Amino acid sequence: MYQLNAFDPQQFLQQHWQKQPVLIRGGFSEFLDPLDEHDLAGLAQEPDIDARIVSRQGDNWQVTQGPFTEFSQHCQGQWSLLVQGVDRYLDEASELLNAFNFVPRWRVDDLMVSFSVPGAGVGPHLDQYDVFIIQGKGSRRWQVGDKGQHQQTRPHPRLSQVAAFKPLIDEVLTAGDILYIPPGFPHCGEALEPCLNYSVGFRAPNQQELLSSLADFALQQDAFHQRYEDKGLAPRRFAGEVLSTEVECIRQLIQASLHQPEFELWLGEFLSKGPEMAETQTQNIQAPELAAHLLAAKPLQRQLEYKGVWLECNDSGILLHFGELNQQVDKALLPYIETLCTDTVWYKPDDISEISLTALCHSILPLVNAGVWELTE
Repeated sequence: MYQLNAFDPQQFLQQHWQKQPVLIRGGFSEFLDPLDEHDLAGLAQEPDIDARIVSRQGDNWQVTQGPFTEFSQHCQGQWSLLVQGVDRYLDEASELLNAFNFVPRWRVDDLMVSFSVPGAGVGPHLDQYDVFIIQGKGSRRWQVGDKGQHQQTRPHPRLSQVAAFKPLIDEVLTAGDILYIPPGFPHCGEALEPCLNYSVGFRAPNQQELLSSLADFALQQDAFHQRYEDKGLAPRRFAGEVLSTEVECIRQLIQASLHQPEFELWLGEFLSKGPEMAETQTQNIQAPELAAHLLAAKPLQRQLEYKGVWLECNDSGILLHFGELNQQVDKALLPYIETLCTDTVWYKPDDISEISLTALCHSILPLVNAGVWELTE
């Protein structure tokens, strides 16, 4: 549904990814908004969604966190409504992310959608992640500065900004234009008319996040139990000293845990787990029933909270992960697995053989019964 227009992914990755911002004019030709401001306001009322309204009257900034039961008292002056994770609630929004599949799927965080009235924005600021900002209806002026030291300011406890900067890019975006901004480049957008913007954010976990998650995982596993040993211990002058050789032994003990098979099991879970995994009822579908459903040209509907990634586990197989759910799959089925993980609605391809379809049904059946996909009419 959404395809990038006259865009060379290889050239982009070599020249711009995590290096320099760039404006991609007409990145989407005849761009169609997957929702409007009324749909966005409806999502902002949901109890489990992350939404906020940022408003400004003169130099007075206000940030109000959702969910919202009404909007009039918060939408004063120049205001923007911002909703995170829209791809987990709307098929069309999830499909918009597929246009950026030249970046590994595990790097994708979410799709944030904002609606702004003229003059509105969140002020000049920095992000610590890569982002593609897609212009929907209306127009917005964007300024992007160079990476460097920028003075941080907080006009509101929930709003981080930077001081004014000299722009490298100063352009007006209209529907279908895309602005890519790497981490650390200051930017500021101001709506020129009522407009929608779509921000595709990419996560890059830091060491603290990785170590914390791995530690939590290790506590739940019957692994990572190797103990420190010092069979060559010799007397020393000061009992309180930790020798450099002992420091290195402990470092090696920790490093050894990263080479256990359980490490890749944790990594697949970590990289495929969203902020809120779906709570679905288990099913009891049998493989012949699943095959018959697909042969009847009926689709599988993917629950949008699930983001599938896979790691190679041997020469012929992969381990497919959806958060804590995982399933081993034959590598020969990868072309079908990839589309199952990206398409919101999946139909049996015409070119799949009966043998491959049978193998696919048996492979994904535990995940279907766990609620990753639903049989729909």
